[in-house]
Amino acid sequence: MAEDKRTDVNKLGEFGLIRHLTKDFALNQKSSVMGVGDDAAVIDSGDEYTLISTDLLVEGIHFDMVYTPLKHLGYKSVVVNLSDIYAMNGIPKQITYSIAISSKYSVEALEELYAGILLACEQYNVDLVGGDTTSSPKGMTISVTAIGTTGKDQVCYRNGAKPGDIICVTGYLGGAYLGLQLLEREKQIYIEHPTVQPDLDNASYLIECILKPEARKDAVDYFHAKKLRPTSMIDISDGLASELFHIAQCSQVGLFIEETNIPIHQESQLKAISFNIDPLTVALHGGEDYELLFTVSPKDLDLVKFMPDVFIIGDIVEKDQGLKLHTSGGKILDLKAQGWQHF
Repeated sequence: MAEDKRTDVNKLGEFGLIRHLTKDFALNQKSSVMGVGDDAAVIDSGDEYTLISTDLLVEGIHFDMVYTPLKHLGYKSVVVNLSDIYAMNGIPKQITYSIAISSKYSVEALEELYAGILLACEQYNVDLVGGDTTSSPKGMTISVTAIGTTGKDQVCYRNGAKPGDIICVTGYLGGAYLGLQLLEREKQIYIEHPTVQPDLDNASYLIECILKPEARKDAVDYFHAKKLRPTSMIDISDGLASELFHIAQCSQVGLFIEETNIPIHQESQLKAISFNIDPLTVALHGGEDYELLFTVSPKDLDLVKFMPDVFIIGDIVEKDQGLKLHTSGGKILDLKAQGWQHF
């Protein structure tokens, strides 16, 4: 008898697995504009589009309770979902929040979690409208669904970039990865020497990057105020290089990135060097920054120039030119994606 075929999910990766599992699913409803394959699903609601995004966070995989305060976890779990709505050039309006918890979590602990959820809802003007709570044999699992809206002439996908477009990114990159490395280092020291106090002096910027990120509502507000519609957009959750690959693959284009234009905060540069890590590697592959990577038509260059906290990092080129990185030393290298792997 032939042995049953077994394919390891690592062979496909997160997005390859999603494509494989959903390849036979067609959109049969007229109101279903965009299904699997972007930051959020797009539903035609009449005068505007409704945007829906869901995220799953698992203790021990996405967060570690040794160094993650529950209030911060509640806040971050909402914000990372709202970021997907902003990545579609939308405005989040509601969330649902579901948790599975083990017996180690008390009512008081969950009150802390929900204090963070409340703070995020207040900060981003979204309503908590539902969810579910159940038991878990181990740890905590969180599922958040964010619902938002956008105008039919404002929605942004990953597949709209065209040769000649300008590549932009909001904010600095790599801080979250370095904050995580710092916390992991202190965790190991604590495990080996429980009486030693953590050494987190002068690291508040990096710690905040990983424990309390912010979604870029300000950028989307600017787009709407200036009637500027990016040609493509994605949020940076798995690392800049990985998200550039998504834009290029979905839009069927190539791209050219300037190393000297990739924004890295001074604290990130110093900490990366102290960890013997190349700051560029951190910025390209770190992940969890939740900044927005977007492209705009050259005619909108002047509008982008005046956006606060936005950096122009390169250009979209023809597909046959590939994905290239122009280094500060003058070399042109193939860009590689080595971001966060989910399996």
